[in-house]
Amino acid sequence: MKIAVTYENGEVFQHFGHAEQFKMYYVEDGKVISSEIVSTDGSGHSAIAQFLTDNSVDTLICGGIGGCAQRALAEGNIKLYGGVVGGADDAVLALLSNSLVFDPDAKCSHHAHSHSEGEHHHACGGHCHH
Repeated sequence: MKIAVTYENGEVFQHFGHAEQFKMYYVEDGKVISSEIVSTDGSGHSAIAQFLTDNSVDTLICGGIGGCAQRALAEGNIKLYGGVVGGADDAVLALLSNSLVFDPDAKCSHHAHSHSEGEHHHACGGHCHH
């Protein structure tokens, strides 16, 4: 099992589409056997979803995430745990002990607004690729 966590300064980074780093956790028999911090190859929902797929990630822990990114992850068969806050290491340990607090309907805060508003249009509108 390979778990990726959106990562910044030890914490779960809260904006999936702007994540510059992930902490990757390699799990065997329910325990973390190693981890590493990796930088993304691009930005935007589809580029980051592809980055995770290319790195054989099967589980993602993150903060806010939009609907387009959720669909891209689902297409890549990546299980999503969104709406998570706090330390990245703590989140992974909580997931492995079945005690992770997450929100199955987590969205980036700017996704609550209409995509027709200029300042929010970038959030998802042009990034959905099916």
